[in-house]
Amino acid sequence: MIKATNIHKYFDNLHVLKGVNLMVNKGEIVSIVGPSGAGKTTLLQILGTLDKASKNEDYNLEINATEIKSLSDKKLAKFRNEHIGFIFQFHQLLPEFTALENVCLPAFIKGTKKIEAEKRAKELLNFLGLEERHDHKPNELSGGEQQRVAVARALINNPDLIFADEPSGNLDSESAENLHHLFFKLREEFGQTFVIVTHNEELANMADRKLVMVDGNFV
Repeated sequence: MIKATNIHKYFDNLHVLKGVNLMVNKGEIVSIVGPSGAGKTTLLQILGTLDKASKNEDYNLEINATEIKSLSDKKLAKFRNEHIGFIFQFHQLLPEFTALENVCLPAFIKGTKKIEAEKRAKELLNFLGLEERHDHKPNELSGGEQQRVAVARALINNPDLIFADEPSGNLDSESAENLHHLFFKLREEFGQTFVIVTHNEELANMADRKLVMVDGNFV
């Protein structure tokens, strides 16, 4: 599913990622832990194609047997929209849109017809226990509900791969625990692969593999 080789990242003279190698199998849930500043989020953004590795190093990144660095920006955006979902610590919902409309946005970008997108969005929201929240805007939802809407948005295009960056970091303990168990339920239901950056030891230890990053590489 993911094959990353010799991933480096420099910000001016700051060497953040120092030759990271990573393989993740289809259907696997992998957690990445480590101290703040270790490079976890930077790596996640590169793996998720939101950022690029430094080109002055010989590296490779393959997702679903597609060589990412060979794609044009337009093809990369299309690939990201169709194959990758993102869940962030702060849900990033658009406040002027309802839960249903927020979930539909990636599908509209993909070109899915409105009736099909809304049908799928309603199915996901219902699956996530939000049957009565379709027409509520983010400020009318609890933190846990907002995060579940964000999860539905990440799933709307049936991506192969979900990247989550501190997904429960902004939730109370009960909502966080519910979200953690939800990831495994989603894996069973939809077969997605998850890469999760977290400081939550409970979530990290639930994963199939826990990787520790220190000073720009795995130890």
